Amino acid sequence: MDVRGREVAGLALLAAVAVGAALTSPDRVLVALVGLGDRPVAFAGLLLAVYVVRPFVAWPTMAVSAGVGVVLGPVVGLPVALAGAVVTSLPAFYLGEWFGGTEGATGRLAAGGRTYFGATGAVRGVTAARLAPIPADAVSVAAGLSGVPLWAYAAGTLVGELPWTVAAVVVGGSARTVATAGLSGLTAPLLVATTLAALVLLAGPLYRALDGSPAAG
Repeated sequence: MDVRGREVAGLALLAAVAVGAALTSPDRVLVALVGLGDRPVAFAGLLLAVYVVRPFVAWPTMAVSAGVGVVLGPVVGLPVALAGAVVTSLPAFYLGEWFGGTEGATGRLAAGGRTYFGATGAVRGVTAARLAPIPADAVSVAAGLSGVPLWAYAAGTLVGELPWTVAAVVVGGSARTVATAGLSGLTAPLLVATTLAALVLLAGPLYRALDGSPAAG
């Protein structure tokens, strides 16, 4: 497919995701997920399906993590939700890889991403982007576009998603039902904390970039 064809396909996919997000809600699915708590095999199958489908309908990852916390509790739920955060980010990452070799608008975005990750390092750059108030799937696409290695992307996603996932799983583990209202109370202070952490991570690379020093590996 040529550059124009890929860009048209990308716009069509974005439109489909927007429609999916407008017409669907995770609430019923999460209630069904929690209802399968006493049936481990069915729960695992539906949870995997939710994580695979989530990026195509733009459901919030934190809501799914809260559902995991309800059923599995914080101790078991945290590693499961972290693994799910990586799995659910892969479709957008591979989509970015598919566009990575193109020119035009996506080529310019890829060049900007390579500049960013070249200055920060792959793992640090993904981690900071995950901590910052940037849509998760946009980070995934940008990493794929920029040629970030899969291992570095997965490592950065695990670290960067950790505070968000801990908060969601703990709220879910302390609740008897899935309630996104419980997450909303955490959003503002967590947003401030993670944004500050992202700035700390980027302070060194930004200083070196402004100073003209070589980037760290």
